[in-house]
Amino acid sequence: MTSVVLLDNEHATLWFHEESKIVHHHIKKWVSGNDFRSILDKGYECFVKNNALKWLSDDRNNGALKPDDEEWATKTWFPRVLKAGWKHWAVVQPAKLVGQMNIKRFTETFAKAGVNAQLFTDPDVAKKWLEGLT
Repeated sequence: MTSVVLLDNEHATLWFHEESKIVHHHIKKWVSGNDFRSILDKGYECFVKNNALKWLSDDRNNGALKPDDEEWATKTWFPRVLKAGWKHWAVVQPAKLVGQMNIKRFTETFAKAGVNAQLFTDPDVAKKWLEGLT
C-alpha cells in the first residue's frame, strides 16, 4: 500500500494512504499552537485534494489541548473538514487520562455532526477498521 509523507517534524508525521484514502497523523510529542494547527491544516488540504473520507489520529503521545487550540479545532478546522466530506475517524487515544477525556469530548461532538468516530488503543487495528469502511 502506497503512503505519501505529507509532513514530518519533531512534533508529528502526517501521511496519506493512497489506496484507502486515509489521512493519518502520528503525534510524536505534545503539540500546540501553530505546530498543532499546521498538522491539521496540511491534512485538510490533502483531504480536499484527494476526496478523502477517513482520518486516522494516532494521539498516543499527545495530551490535552490548550483552550485556544481546542476552540480553533472545533470552530474553524472541523467545519471545513466536515464540509469536505469527512465520514470516518479512528482515534488512537492519548496515554494520559487528561488527553483521553479531551479526545472523548471531541469524538462525541464530531459524532453528533455525522462523523463515524471510534476510539482505539492500537494504530494498526484503527487503520484496519478504517480500511474496511467505504
